[in-house]
Amino acid sequence: MNAILGVIFHFLGGFASGSFYIPYKKVKGWAWESYWIVGGLFSWLIVPPLAAWLTIPNFSEIISKAGGAVIGYTFLFGILWGIGGLTYGLGVRYLGVSLGSSIILGLCMVFGSLIPSIYYDIFPAEGKDTFSALVGNSWGQTVLLGLAVCIIGIIICGKAGTRKEKELSKGGTDPHGIAAKTEYKFGLGLLVSIISGVLSACFNFGLEAGKPMADVANTLWKAGHAGEGEFLYQNNVTYVVVLWGGLTTNFIWCMILNARNKTFGDYANKKTPLLSNYVFAALAGTTWFLQFFFYGMGESKLGNGPSSWILHMAFIILTANAWGLILKEWAGVSKKTKTTVITGIITIILSVLLVGYGNSLK
Repeated sequence: MNAILGVIFHFLGGFASGSFYIPYKKVKGWAWESYWIVGGLFSWLIVPPLAAWLTIPNFSEIISKAGGAVIGYTFLFGILWGIGGLTYGLGVRYLGVSLGSSIILGLCMVFGSLIPSIYYDIFPAEGKDTFSALVGNSWGQTVLLGLAVCIIGIIICGKAGTRKEKELSKGGTDPHGIAAKTEYKFGLGLLVSIISGVLSACFNFGLEAGKPMADVANTLWKAGHAGEGEFLYQNNVTYVVVLWGGLTTNFIWCMILNARNKTFGDYANKKTPLLSNYVFAALAGTTWFLQFFFYGMGESKLGNGPSSWILHMAFIILTANAWGLILKEWAGVSKKTKTTVITGIITIILSVLLVGYGNSLK
């Protein structure tokens, strides 16, 4: 039952993450850096402590007593992850929701799931899944098989993306009649997507570094709820610190872009629909945070190991690709190209089933 609930929670988190960029498409007349940081203030500064306050009343005290090393490393990984999150937006901008998310999150899945398990092989810790444990047990082998299948699915989606570029470069247009090459830049998009995928994995490292704070929250909750299992919201306290790092990186970069592009006026430009712009940016930012709210719940059911991270990433990729089809990002391409991307999505679905099955064997 825990495995089923864990998969459901990760699906909800993946759906939130794969959908968060959609409201940004409704923002009119603002530069990318303007709506990105407005949404980011909700993602990284406003909503996380609110969620922690609602679920862990003494979260600020837990943070203050965590110690400089725990907070420092958690914050540092948050900064590195923030660079990955920043380039995520650029990757989606230049490759589209479907292809950009597939490449970024695929790399994020690989690094975020395997590096911690390799680390715990070198520096053992109680309750942590090691890489040798994955390789040496049937459940772990099934999880790794699911990871391999997911990578194959991502490669297939990437092939569809290259076909899309070639076909649209011959004069295709997007659903709104705008030249398809206006924002679609495969080379630049691929570069920032690779950077984003590698650094985005640092979020999982941040959760590992901040685990002592989550453990305190879990212990305090168990003291009053004996026999009820793990605390669903224990990671909410860790998110606060990790996301401080993300806010730092993104705020600095967006302010630099505002200055360089002379777009500080966006925030008060009456020629744009200001109220709706702020509402949609806030909605995007809040939706983005919900991915980790549900991730923490899923992790409490499946354990803080590779399986949780793989499932989370796979569901995000699935959702992003589904939105790519719904929003007709593949309009104007051949039937073969559409079939290729759909094949990639189906392959990723198979990987999710394999990882879920592997967890049920654990």
